Amino acid sequence: MASTLTQSEEAQLAQTIEMFEVITESQPHDYQSLEILKEAYSKLGREKDVIRTAKRIAEAYVDMGQLSSAILEYETILQRCPDDPDVQAALRQIESRASNLTEETALAEPESRNTEILKAPKAPEKNGAARVEDGRQAMYKVFVESKVITAADFDQCWQASETPSAHGIAEPFIQILADRGILPVEKSLKLVSDKSRTAFLPIEKYDMDIELARTFPAQVCRRWCVLPIDRMSKSILVATANPFNQQAAKELAAATPHRLLFYLTTPVELVKHLQKTFR
Repeated sequence: MASTLTQSEEAQLAQTIEMFEVITESQPHDYQSLEILKEAYSKLGREKDVIRTAKRIAEAYVDMGQLSSAILEYETILQRCPDDPDVQAALRQIESRASNLTEETALAEPESRNTEILKAPKAPEKNGAARVEDGRQAMYKVFVESKVITAADFDQCWQASETPSAHGIAEPFIQILADRGILPVEKSLKLVSDKSRTAFLPIEKYDMDIELARTFPAQVCRRWCVLPIDRMSKSILVATANPFNQQAAKELAAATPHRLLFYLTTPVELVKHLQKTFR
């Protein structure tokens, strides 16, 4: 497949690989980024790297307890390398682990029936008004309930983030926190990344696909400060400063049949690229 690629496409794939190797090195359980990395290797015909990355994906699934997904990934590897001893050993371990989990679940089941399901506390809503799932509750939990900032600072900065700026783009909440001297952007990004398990992608170093971005509604991108930046196979990479925003994901999903993968980026670069894309 690599021979059919243009020089420009090869260069873009090389950049993607460089970027996502860094991401997956720092976040080894980020199987979505590993999938993108595997796809890029595949397009360049780097078979050994494809197999190596597929194993990392399966290991990530195992570590997260998603045994069925791990088995599927390992079985895909066996289609390429039927005699791979590492994969065969890993499948035996999963089979043993699955058996143990089944026994433990059976023993714990009577107790679990009487266990109350705890719901995450909601952030206070003004006037009891229903709100869209824009990530406010999750952000409140990350910043206020963790005692990073006060509830008063949260309310003031969140309200400001809901008002479009002069350029028509909603100012990211974490940027407003920084502008008001409450919390530096770097600390906010780390908090959000850790809690959401969303990888950071420096879009200022990424050769984004502007034409792809322009296939999405400008109003949606501006309102929620999100930006599709590239497509890898059946996935669309989307830059955001608020990965908890389910409404943004819903509205973007309505414009594409592809899966959306969200990545954190710095608010300043995100706004700058939005302005450049939707002039």
